[in-house]
Parts: sequence; C-alpha cells; structure tokens
Amino acid sequence: MDPVIGLDIAKEESQVQAFLQKKHPYKRSFKFDHHLDGLNVFYKFYKEVEAKAGKSPIVIFESTGHYHEPVVQFLEREKIIYIMVNPIVSHGAKKSTMRKVKTDAIDAYHLCELYYKEDLEPYHRKSVQVLNLRNLTRQHDAITSSYVQMKLQFQAILDQVFPEYKKVFGDTYSRVSLKTLLLYPCPENVLKEDERHLAEIIKELCPTRSYEWALKKSGELKGAASRDPFQKNLYESNLISMRMYIQILLEYQEHLSKLKEEIDTLAIQMEDYHILRSIPGIGDKIAATILSEIGEIERFIHPKKLVAFAGIDPRIHESGKFKATYNRITKRGSSRLRQALYTAVVCGLRNSRNSKLIEFYQKKRDEGKPHKVVMIACSNKLIQWIFYILKRKEAFR
Repeated sequence: MDPVIGLDIAKEESQVQAFLQKKHPYKRSFKFDHHLDGLNVFYKFYKEVEAKAGKSPIVIFESTGHYHEPVVQFLEREKIIYIMVNPIVSHGAKKSTMRKVKTDAIDAYHLCELYYKEDLEPYHRKSVQVLNLRNLTRQHDAITSSYVQMKLQFQAILDQVFPEYKKVFGDTYSRVSLKTLLLYPCPENVLKEDERHLAEIIKELCPTRSYEWALKKSGELKGAASRDPFQKNLYESNLISMRMYIQILLEYQEHLSKLKEEIDTLAIQMEDYHILRSIPGIGDKIAATILSEIGEIERFIHPKKLVAFAGIDPRIHESGKFKATYNRITKRGSSRLRQALYTAVVCGLRNSRNSKLIEFYQKKRDEGKPHKVVMIACSNKLIQWIFYILKRKEAFR
C-alpha cells in the first residue's frame, strides 16, 4: 500500500482526507482545529491509517502563507514526512474534472489524487536561522513600502505649506531636517526667529556637524522662508497633518534602523552570506534577502531548479508547427528573490562594478536583444553563478 493524507488547510482548521492506495479513500473526510487538542485528534487518525496500511502515510497540503505553520511545527515535532505543494500545481489538479465543485472536502480529496499523479518530493524546511532572516527581511521590505507611501503623503502637504524648504537640506528626510521642520513647519515661524538662535537649534539637532554648518543652514532656511509663496499659513489642518506625518516618518526610520541592525547581526553569522557578498553589486541587504529566500542551497540539485524557483525561466509555447519566438518569464517563483536579483544586476552594471556581468550584458546587446530582455538574461546568469559558488563554498572570482 501507498497511504497518503491530504489536508486542505484554512485559518485555524484543516479538512482531512486519507487514501490507503490509489483510488481507495479511507473513511469520511473530517475537520480538526489548529490547537493542541485538535492536532492530537489528527495524530490519532494518522496512527490509525498507519496501522491499517502497514506503512507510515505521507501528509500533503498546499502552501498557505502562514496558516499552515501550526500544522508544520506539529508534523516536524512528530517526525512526520510531509509534502508542501505550490498552489499553482494543486490548482491545476483541481481543474482536471468536468464538474466545477469547490469544497474543503473535495480539495483534500484532490490533494490525495495529486500525490499519485505527480512525482512530488518531501518538503525540506529551511533552518530556523534562515527563517528568522527571511521574516526580518520581509518585514523590512513591508515597512519600507509603507514608509515610501508616507513620504509621498508628507510631500503633498509640504508642497502646500512650505515648498521652498526642500532646497535647504540635501536630504529632506534626514532626522535633522524633519526635526527642524517639526519645530518650524511654515515660513511664518522661520521669519520670526533670530538667525543665530535658529543655528543653535539646528546644531543641537545635529551635534556631529559644526556650528558654521548650522549657521549656513539657518541662513538658507531664512532665505527659503523669504522666497516661499505661502508667507502666511491659512490652514491649521495642514500644519496638524504635517506634524503627524513627520512624527510617523521618524518612527519608521527608527524601526527600519533597528530591523537593519537585527538583519546584519543574524546574516553575518552565516557563511553563505559572506560568499554572496563577494559578488560585485550585491550589498549587505541584497545578500541577506537572496539568502533568506533561497535558504539552504542543498534544496536545489540543479541551477535550473533555482532559476525556476526565482520565476525567471521562460515560458515555452508550442502547438503543432507554431513555436512562439517571444516568451515572457513565468514569474511563478519567489517575487522577492526575483526583485533582489534584478536590483543586484542594476548595482553590478552601475559604475562598472561587475566586469563579468557587464561583458555578458554587452554581448547580449550586441546580439540585438532589448535592454529589458538582457536584464532578465543577466538575472538568470547571476542566479546560476550564485548556485555554483554556494554549492562549492567559494567566493566569486
């Protein structure tokens, strides 16, 4: 016999269906909750199937983001072999019948059928260290995205209150700039202040810079206020919004700084991180993201597997005598890994950092390939290099 148990995992509960062998379902489908008592109910059923089949069943389920985590931790604690299926693969299996019916019980049934149809491999979970790194890098990306949106909203308010302020500091979003604007949010406030006292305030906000620099900035701030079209603020609501946005931006910067410290502390302990950093164009943040998304390189037996995991392998479309000459990439893998690779390529080409990548880029351009197509080809080449240096545990040369 070849037993399998299919789980259709949802939030806080799972639907169960077991097969003793192909086309031989075992008992009726049932649900269990994702608390300890519910998981023990499932384990009791698992042992029952094992006794009936005379062999330990494999558990199969879809990847669900984070809903499957309680189940996965329980399976690993009990040393139960499981297969985590990409939803794209399982979705194709569900459409193999003529009837269009969607229930949790039927989905669990289809997962069991998929086990017998496909040559699926047991899932190799990433180490706790890599998963911690992945969680931190993803959280950093999520907060960065929110931070960018908040900057856009802040910019819209600044344009309505003090547009000339953007010409004072090199970086409007630096801490000294935002804190200065928090104290003097409109031209009217600046013009009432003495220039030397303004310089002292700026010096206190940025103690690492000289008083001469602070005095220069106070003069520039006075000049910006005198040129600004909004000499008198009419809308108190804009000032309230500006102060709120500034405080939120400062909090975002603090959180991002702490996350960056945690990422660096964790990544620097990993050998693969230092190997990735040896590739010109791959900095600390990109290296940490790539490492956290790939995990242990032993999970991939061939570079094409890693290319497919990144979703930068081309779609193949052939039918009869027709053969497509323009194929897009599949985009079926990790979007974060794909984005990190593209950023690494951009950084590698910039300022002639990565000579090998530049040579490959120019070769493809000479063949008449468009820039965007060549950038994807460079990403493909880069991830193949990553595969080999991580496998060999050697720095990039």
